[in-house]
Amino acid sequence: MGANPEHKNEHSGLHGEPIAWIGRDHASIERIPPEARVPAPPTTPSEGEAATILHHPASADVGGVSGRLKWTLSVVAILVALGVATAMWMHRASAPAGAPTTLASEQSIPLVSVMSPGVTSVTSNVTFTGAISARYDMPIGIDGDAGRIVAIYVEAGDHVKRGQMLAKLDESILVPQVNRLAAALEQARAQAALSAAEYRRAQAVAPAGALSAEDVEKRHATAVTDEANVKVVAAQLAEYQARLNRTHVLAPVDGEILVRNAEVGQIASAGGTALFRLASGGEVEMRGQVAEQDLAVLKVGQAASVYITGLSRSFEGRVRLLGAVIDPNTRLGEIRIALKPDPLLRPGAFARGSVTVDKAERPVLPQTAVMSDSQGAFVYVVNNNNHVERRPVRVSGTIESGVIIADGLTGAERIVTTAGGFLRDGEAVTIAPAADGSASTPQAAPDSHT
Repeated sequence: MGANPEHKNEHSGLHGEPIAWIGRDHASIERIPPEARVPAPPTTPSEGEAATILHHPASADVGGVSGRLKWTLSVVAILVALGVATAMWMHRASAPAGAPTTLASEQSIPLVSVMSPGVTSVTSNVTFTGAISARYDMPIGIDGDAGRIVAIYVEAGDHVKRGQMLAKLDESILVPQVNRLAAALEQARAQAALSAAEYRRAQAVAPAGALSAEDVEKRHATAVTDEANVKVVAAQLAEYQARLNRTHVLAPVDGEILVRNAEVGQIASAGGTALFRLASGGEVEMRGQVAEQDLAVLKVGQAASVYITGLSRSFEGRVRLLGAVIDPNTRLGEIRIALKPDPLLRPGAFARGSVTVDKAERPVLPQTAVMSDSQGAFVYVVNNNNHVERRPVRVSGTIESGVIIADGLTGAERIVTTAGGFLRDGEAVTIAPAADGSASTPQAAPDSHT
């Protein structure tokens, strides 16, 4: 290879146009003027111009690239404009009727629903759970010698009278002993009578000198000894008669048999398991556990209602007793409700009690309107300037219609009912129109009762 430039052969094209070969040291034969790079207005070219454009490679490339670029940019601009228009239309379509028309105002002022609850006649109740129990549950067993049960005369649920025999123990050993002591007592009484007669005769003949003073004193001692023996035998007889009587298990008072643990053939012993449990007089009551803070509002004599599982009706009673101590572990106190005897009130049944402690006129709000945080329960109130204000409240209970507010509201305020958690204290809001199309305004407290 030399430094001299290579010889360039020039050939003619299809129409006699020269074709140039571009080397390392040879520039392009033609230079495209600047106006050729910009496509001309769309006009119908002549036959010669069309042929020139068709057979001119540089002009064809520049015009094709510029056209595609402009077409692409036009499509992108149209899509962007269409997207913006669609977004604005959807935002306006979702805005509620009557709202401000500007987008900035729609986003900055929340639309809220409010209500003026007024006051409702409500009652405050203390509820608790427990069980039905006999007012005086008396265990009945034996307090004598152990023995085998040979007969049972009652069943659980029977009403018995005082002194009625409930069961009988084996008395085959005690009866002969009682009979023996009864005979011994008769013998001792006869001997005592004979000794007393002899002493009286000795006293009669003693002045005549028929008996000495010593004999008279001996007969007197014999009479006294025989009389004392009568008392000893009588005491022994009474003891065995008492043992015999203890083989008969008797009802100590009138009442109802609650539990029967005795069986024929069973060995009963003093201090063992009670053979029977008796409800004295058939009286029953409910025994329950009440929270420590509720004991302060309860009083003896207050009316109470007791509900038994499986029964729709309630049993009326009164508070009979309040516990004197609080369990330090559960923080609960005892309450007892006196009830009238009823076959449906079976001791041991689960029961739920309710005592009415107060009646008052209180605002009642939906549960969604009342919120709480570390500072306690609160609601949002809309003032006359349509700004929300945080209002602390005290909740005293709940009923079917909502939450009872014991303190903090009069009932005439406009309360935000839902989505209060998205608001801030002092924030401006817009009141949503009521169902009749008018804006919500404070109303007079209704005179409703439950």
